[in-house]
Amino acid sequence: MIKSEGIAHHSYFIGDGGKAAVVDPRRDVDVYLELAEEQGLDIIHILETHRNEDYVIGSLELQDATGADIYHGKNLEFAYGTPVGEGDKFFLGPVELEVLETPGHTLESISLVLRDPRVPPVPQMVFTGDVIFAGETGRIDFYGRKSRPQMAGLLYESLFEKILPLGDGVVLCPAHGAGSVCGADIREQDYTTIGYEKQTNPSLQVASKEEFLAHKITEELYYPPYFKMMEVYNQQGCHIIRRLPHLKALHPDRVQNLRSSGAQLLDIRKPTSYAGGHIPGSLNIWREGLSAFVGWYLNYEDPIILINDHDPTLDLVRRSLIRLGYDHIAGYLQGGFPNWYINAREMEPLPLWTVQQLRERQFMGEFYLLDVRKRGDWDKGYIEGAHHLYVGEVPQKLEEIPKDQSLVIYCDSGYKSTIAASYLQKEGYPVTSVLGSMNAWMKAHYPVVKN
Repeated sequence: MIKSEGIAHHSYFIGDGGKAAVVDPRRDVDVYLELAEEQGLDIIHILETHRNEDYVIGSLELQDATGADIYHGKNLEFAYGTPVGEGDKFFLGPVELEVLETPGHTLESISLVLRDPRVPPVPQMVFTGDVIFAGETGRIDFYGRKSRPQMAGLLYESLFEKILPLGDGVVLCPAHGAGSVCGADIREQDYTTIGYEKQTNPSLQVASKEEFLAHKITEELYYPPYFKMMEVYNQQGCHIIRRLPHLKALHPDRVQNLRSSGAQLLDIRKPTSYAGGHIPGSLNIWREGLSAFVGWYLNYEDPIILINDHDPTLDLVRRSLIRLGYDHIAGYLQGGFPNWYINAREMEPLPLWTVQQLRERQFMGEFYLLDVRKRGDWDKGYIEGAHHLYVGEVPQKLEEIPKDQSLVIYCDSGYKSTIAASYLQKEGYPVTSVLGSMNAWMKAHYPVVKN
């Protein structure tokens, strides 16, 4: 398994008999090429379990490097690759991969059952894509609200008539882990088994098909705007980059010129550094949070400029952006943010509060308190007087936020609140972010309202 942090993506490299297959590759494919070289294997098959919505699939990139054939489910018309259906098989030496059609998450979703005849020829592993995860099952909302009953029914049949009957001892290999937006509450667990999921997965602990359908149909998950671009890229095929883009060091003069012409300034420093001083109009998303939040805020047209401190190690940042299709990276501020203020460039702070300051002013009516955590966290408890709007939805729902009041924003720890605050400050809102946010509020033993 190859893990891609941030998007919580799992791809798989399977090899035997001098041949190899890759299931659901990511776009920066060097990891698969290195594995093939190390193991003396020739990558001949690239298998997509479905049209992915949350990252750019690396199939065309890997095919360009290896000449391998690409395969995906037959129930969607792709502009590349070869369709496959129920019972189709692929061989890597003696190892067999058999296709199961498992729609529900998407119509063309497939799973791949692995058997090795050198041991008893029963299923040993199954690569399930987004049909089932550790502790969760796939979302069924991509075709609109009217299609939910149909998709939930298909998912039920895929799970209870195709996947679970494979056997309790079969290792279940999903395409995502904890933190992915492709499931409501995926467990922090890389591998699992069918038997373990039957015992522990809440979605499988149902008394009837009707109960399962009712749960899935009413399930509400967030839908980042960049999903639409991923669907286009992954059905029509994204352009091939062949190598990761070179990141140019940009002098402050060049950054200023690009900024004036509409470049997107992405400040990847920690909230406290950003709050101390930043380039006006820049968006703050800490580097480990890029994969989860950048798709809510950045567009695909304007160039991106990275703002960091002194640390020039930007490889993970570059990979995070490329995996989401953000190829238009102009470069990074040469010398980091210190080079900006040393050159006497315009800068501004972002006001911060401690939870003690928030508590002192909580009932004075001086500000609009905004909670930007996920709905599930809000439902567990919130600060009295707060209004709720998830951090990712802030750009699409500005009309819900009053502009004639000071805003005080909190989240879990202060990282996501600073994302929202940086965006709203750019839009002209008077904002303050709460350091420590709900975590610090609870540790201070301040009261919360429970729904």
